Amino acid sequence: MTTHTGYRVRPGRPLPLGATKVPEGVNFAVHTTGARGVRLVLMDPADGRTLADLPFPDEYRVGDVHSMVVVGLDPRVHYGFLPEGANGPVLDPYARALAGGEVWGERPRYRSALLDGDFDWDDDRSPRIPARDLVVYELHVRGFTRHGSAGVARPGTFAGVGEKIPYLTELGVNCVELLPVFEFDETDNVHVSPDTGRPLVNLWGYNTLGFFAPKAAYASDPRGDGPAREFRELVRDLHRAGIEVVLDVVFNHTGEGNERGPVLSFKGLAEPVYYMLGADGAHLNLTATGNTVNANHPAVRGFVLDCLRYWVTEFHVDGFRFDMAPILARGSDGRVLDDPPLLEAIAHDPVLADVRLIAEPWDATGLDLTGRFPRHGGRWTEWNGRFRDHVRRFLTGRADAADVAPRLLGSPDLYAGDGPAVPVNFVTCHDGFTLADWASYDDRHNTANGEDGRDGIPDNDSWNCGHEGPTDDPRVTDLRDRQTRSAMLMLLLGTGTPMFPAGDEFGRTQHGNNNAYPQDNEIGWVDWTLAEKNEDFLDFVRRCLAFRKAHPAVTDPAGSRDLSRDAGVVEVVRHGTAPDGRSGDTVYLAVNATPDARPIRPPDPPAGTQWHVFAATGEGPEPCARPAGREPPLVRPPTLAGRSALVLVAKPTTEPDRETRP
Repeated sequence: MTTHTGYRVRPGRPLPLGATKVPEGVNFAVHTTGARGVRLVLMDPADGRTLADLPFPDEYRVGDVHSMVVVGLDPRVHYGFLPEGANGPVLDPYARALAGGEVWGERPRYRSALLDGDFDWDDDRSPRIPARDLVVYELHVRGFTRHGSAGVARPGTFAGVGEKIPYLTELGVNCVELLPVFEFDETDNVHVSPDTGRPLVNLWGYNTLGFFAPKAAYASDPRGDGPAREFRELVRDLHRAGIEVVLDVVFNHTGEGNERGPVLSFKGLAEPVYYMLGADGAHLNLTATGNTVNANHPAVRGFVLDCLRYWVTEFHVDGFRFDMAPILARGSDGRVLDDPPLLEAIAHDPVLADVRLIAEPWDATGLDLTGRFPRHGGRWTEWNGRFRDHVRRFLTGRADAADVAPRLLGSPDLYAGDGPAVPVNFVTCHDGFTLADWASYDDRHNTANGEDGRDGIPDNDSWNCGHEGPTDDPRVTDLRDRQTRSAMLMLLLGTGTPMFPAGDEFGRTQHGNNNAYPQDNEIGWVDWTLAEKNEDFLDFVRRCLAFRKAHPAVTDPAGSRDLSRDAGVVEVVRHGTAPDGRSGDTVYLAVNATPDARPIRPPDPPAGTQWHVFAATGEGPEPCARPAGREPPLVRPPTLAGRSALVLVAKPTTEPDRETRP
């Protein structure tokens, strides 16, 4: 043991990396390459001033890991690592908390910190929803409750989301997928508002800086242990309500940018290890963000696994959605590997054995591994972009029924042999138009993003139904209503796991902006007044979710399916059995994407049953979807209105009480 500037230090342990409380004080361990020496900078938690600058003695180094214990150190201290030759201390990649970014919108001055308190989980358990029953609701923590209409006491926070749990249970979803909640710098945006000239923000947070630290500004109590405690409370309360928590995680790039970007953490400690670099030392930019994480380097694989295990063990999350997941399948030179070791390690890690692993199977280079992403015995599932594309194109007249039919049946052309739980189906997500905007705009309207309207996806397979943007024309609004209802029915009654973003269930709009990542305002926030204004659509979605839950024909992965189609009409009959195996179920779905009414003839229902009408979107808003147990019988072959959908369910034969003419 030695003393340096009044602090006693002794050799530490090289693992675990980061800062860890030990009986004598705090153990610090950091991995560096290239730096001949590194120093530990201790900082005052009140104002960030330097308290001490302690060198890691070379004799304490084990391989490329410098470690030491600072004896008697108060664990509330802030700290950083100063590699030799660096201009200032950098963040600990393993920091469990980051201080300095507590106030949303203010330029952060980050410092690494420890977590000090424990948390009472009160026998928390994951709901472990069977894959066949999962319904995913994608939301942004700040945007979900930041709008004044949200009606919560702590808007824009983890706690604010918690206040909306009764709404989520009433809606009928059982899994929330949270856009990034790891610490990020929301002020990291070079663009300004063309209207005000003020800097725009990075609302969504796909620029991670602290992979082990919950976003401090998402907490109503943002200091110290507040963010971690509040996030744990949210997870615990969601679990009590039977709702799982999936995190959208970004391991393909970081907030450090390219060689001209700031040196914040990895770049100062082990840049050639953590990033893909060219022969000239420049960063390979396969993510369109400036840098690309070298995910299959052994040290980086260890980092990713440590991070995932930490969020599962310490925060009880139920799964992860991996942004631009093909980056995780690439080697150090950027080429796609035949058998990426990181994906295999994640799939077979014992700590992660029960968590959901969802890949976004495309990246910014145009590489699309949809249906080809390594699945390792079904451990990996995928966002099914083909479902989105074909449903949109079918309903807007750009594709025929032959294209969309496989999507309603679990995309067997993509996932044969893997079961229908593989695809996570969606029509909309945080990227692109909302569902209401998909039916209201032909073109993106992104000038508010400060990039002259050039950002965002150029073509969203959308159709404005005859008028660009808002209108009171009843012919247009009725058509939009039928389009969005048909899309929701196809999503919620299709084979696979359905997902939709917050607010789509009541007509949320971004006013034609299809890339709202910098819009920390009414464009990027959920406007809850629309839940009342569009109550019929919200009620429709609730009934569709209740119908899905009640009918094993929709969710049974082993159920049989019959299909008929012509160019503009698709018809699907699905037969399923309840999980207990005791009762059968049959559901019929027909969608007419043409503008003209089409007579259809559903097949005969199973013996001893007759068809009853659950939904008929051509009838107008009020009777679009019936409550459970009140579906009227179908008494004659129906005519399917133009741009509409019909859902029938087989029920035991009874005397019809009224005629129904969808």
